[in-house]
Amino acid sequence: MIRCLIRSLPLVAVLVAACGPAVAEDAKSAASPMAAARLVFVSGNFMHDKDVDDAIGVFKKAADAGYTGVLLTDCKFDRWNEKVTVSQPQYTNNVKRLCKGARDLGLQIIVNCCGQGADLLSNEPNLAEGMPVKDAPFLAKGGLLVPADEDYKVRNPSFEEVGRDPNVPVGWNIDFPGKCGFVDKDVKSDGKQSVRYEDIKTNSSYTNGRVIQAIECKPFRYYHVSFMVKTQDFDAPRSFNAMALGPKQCLVHQTFEIKPTQDWTKIDIVFNTLDNTQAGLYIGSWGGGKGKLWIDDVRVEAGGFVNLLRRDSLAFKIASEDGQTVYEEGKDYAAVKDPKTGNVKWPGDYDYWHEGPKVAIPAGSRLKDGQKVLATYSHSMNTLGWGVFACMNEPRVSALMKEQVAMIHKVMEPDAYMLGHDEIRHQGWDDSCVKSGKTMSQTLADNVRTCLEALRKEDPGKPIYAWNDMFDPNHNAAKTGGPYYLVKGIDPWYGAWEGLDKDVIILNWMGDPAKRVASLKFFAERGHKQILAGYYDAPPENIVPWLKDAAGVPGVQGVMYTTWANDFSQLEKFGKLAREFKAEGK
Repeated sequence: MIRCLIRSLPLVAVLVAACGPAVAEDAKSAASPMAAARLVFVSGNFMHDKDVDDAIGVFKKAADAGYTGVLLTDCKFDRWNEKVTVSQPQYTNNVKRLCKGARDLGLQIIVNCCGQGADLLSNEPNLAEGMPVKDAPFLAKGGLLVPADEDYKVRNPSFEEVGRDPNVPVGWNIDFPGKCGFVDKDVKSDGKQSVRYEDIKTNSSYTNGRVIQAIECKPFRYYHVSFMVKTQDFDAPRSFNAMALGPKQCLVHQTFEIKPTQDWTKIDIVFNTLDNTQAGLYIGSWGGGKGKLWIDDVRVEAGGFVNLLRRDSLAFKIASEDGQTVYEEGKDYAAVKDPKTGNVKWPGDYDYWHEGPKVAIPAGSRLKDGQKVLATYSHSMNTLGWGVFACMNEPRVSALMKEQVAMIHKVMEPDAYMLGHDEIRHQGWDDSCVKSGKTMSQTLADNVRTCLEALRKEDPGKPIYAWNDMFDPNHNAAKTGGPYYLVKGIDPWYGAWEGLDKDVIILNWMGDPAKRVASLKFFAERGHKQILAGYYDAPPENIVPWLKDAAGVPGVQGVMYTTWANDFSQLEKFGKLAREFKAEGK
């Protein structure tokens, strides 16, 4: 839910709660039992003086409206000692000024911490959860070791061949050929033709317009797929997607920035086949509207050593085809490292794809030109543009987290802490996770226990908060019978709540009317206090039915106002609705 980037973010939210730090009795007496105190949750890049000034401005507005505390988050709370995006003593001074601004207004301070994502990894990028590659072919060629994996083959990649139906390229399935899907000889990126989708919503019965090919693959291989896309008055650009879909789970989770009208543009996707023997390729629109979409020139190459991870706990081996000879790094081939892994623009910045590192074959190597070898290694994986996660079974990850917590305590001296566990979409595949023998729910539960122990040791007696989603059987920890993004296993997070002590306060953002009562009751039965995290710039009145659903649930003591658009125009109204809400019969 919280996506913190290096640049300044517009995310600022307001939290109304009664659990955690103490609040004035006059504030309590004026409020509904479920919104007796008011906290403000503020996210920003506090390296910037303006972000600090803006946040203090929010504090003043919130204090004037009767709010009583702030919950602060900045990606740099997980990267105190990183020296590219964090300048000291400027950052520490800014954060101290931020905290003073809150305390001068009588506001309590809660701080987000213990993140398991790219910001923590900025300290050591190779601690990212890895995707294993096993026995991928490489070739000694021209003094270099180059990727040579051609086992994932796309038939008719540029749609040059057609069958009996002139609108169906050989090897491909096309949604509604001749109705909204066409082979277009007039518009093409390269070659003689492309595939065009036109007015998908009008001309199809289920509003999809895609090119699809079922492709056999070998498990644990790594590939880069590129293709060309063109649009004209395409009014549903967000419906565009591309994926490699295995029988067990989707292998690609990327976001794409296409425009309603654009000339031919290259799109790159990457995926690991994991434990699948088929990875069908899907490119196009799911839920298109009006306008035109063209697709052309689908190309596949081996992923090679792009986003390579190197740490002692991960296997790295280059061997002969028969496995009898293991070649030596530094003698038979140069040291292998991708300097852009987790460091594209700044430390902690991972991308999907970039030019891979060149691996030289030095004089005296046992490798001969033209010889094929097999490589075993691991690479990082980005999900939805920002989701790169630390391997929670790697001991060094916990040590880094404790270092960041100590800095938060030293510099900010908060009144309470907020766990950063949220939407963890990749875990369980690399050697550290496999060797642990743990399920994913056990991994997460143990990680949370470690975080709670570290916080209580560092700053005893302080309240601790957590988001609900990763520990909620009605949310991301649900038992659905299916996978969760790139996390290993079926229903991987089910049971992760076992790592939460009942005194952890739950920020519950399950706003779905069909599930929120069950979610609230689940945590109430475990003994947790809860806050209703209403958000997404919806009409403030939407909190009223949610409060009605929560009225009979014990321990619900707050609501949250969150604006992703940095819009505080509804702050007072939302707070008034929460304060004045009265359950029926009360």
